[in-house]
Amino acid sequence: MPAAKSPEFRRRAVELARLGEKPISQIAKDLGIAESGLRRWMKQADIDEGAKDGLTTDERAELVRLRREKRVLEMEVEILKRASAYFARENVLPK
Repeated sequence: MPAAKSPEFRRRAVELARLGEKPISQIAKDLGIAESGLRRWMKQADIDEGAKDGLTTDERAELVRLRREKRVLEMEVEILKRASAYFARENVLPK
């Protein structure tokens, strides 16, 4: 997988594509990126600017963060359930 490009690189690539001086395929080739990637960046830029509906970059990052936190919390709950069941068994047995 190629290295991720910086936000500044992406912004400049989108600006070049929007100028329309060259076809998008040529701009992508000149920049050493896939045409589909450049088109995806353009679509995301439109969403971020409010020109199209969809999740903005910030919203998408928040969604990823929240999903990750949810997974961690679910694991913690499962661990606590198992610990609770273990200690409940330990306290019930005669000494």
